[in-house]
Amino acid sequence: MLTEAILLLGPTGAGKSPLGDQIEKNGIKGKKCFHFDFGHELRSIAELKLPPDGFQENDLFFIRDVLEKGLLLENEHFHVAEKIVRYFLRRNEFREDTVLILNGLPRHADQARDMSGIVSVRSLVVLDCSPEEVYRRIEQNTGGDRTNRSDDTVDMISRKLEIFKARTAPLIEYYSNRDADIIKIRITETSTPENSYEAFIASYLGSPF
Repeated sequence: MLTEAILLLGPTGAGKSPLGDQIEKNGIKGKKCFHFDFGHELRSIAELKLPPDGFQENDLFFIRDVLEKGLLLENEHFHVAEKIVRYFLRRNEFREDTVLILNGLPRHADQARDMSGIVSVRSLVVLDCSPEEVYRRIEQNTGGDRTNRSDDTVDMISRKLEIFKARTAPLIEYYSNRDADIIKIRITETSTPENSYEAFIASYLGSPF
């Protein structure tokens, strides 16, 4: 049986991680939620001296390279992403009424197809935030999640925004064509995680989850 999931989608700095943390903390309609933050998982694994169960040393080197260069995992490397997802699922207790909150994976259509063998994405939460507001949010650390981020240089942010527009934003159409609920939340430079969670819950009341 596939794990039921909600995918958070938005450009870097829009507040996906703080929103995911809020959903995990408060739950949805009484259901327990686990927030899978792909970036956080990558950084946590990259800091390990020894590869965790199911990983090899080459996987650690690859993950560190991905973080340093701000790359997306392509088809030939999805096996690494799958290891990370399954490692997360093993560490948490998932039941039939548990909801997985995906953040940062999948990031393009090929990954979405590969992920369909692991999870069933029933809803897509789109954080709509302009590039100008992204820069201001990151500069002000509005979401409270940008401390000590080595990937928050202007060049790296610009690169991430370009990749998001070209490869990740099309996932909205991808999942819409597969009958997933599309929930859009407007994000400004002052939107807090609490604001985003309230907007999400208000829009989610009609969801079949």
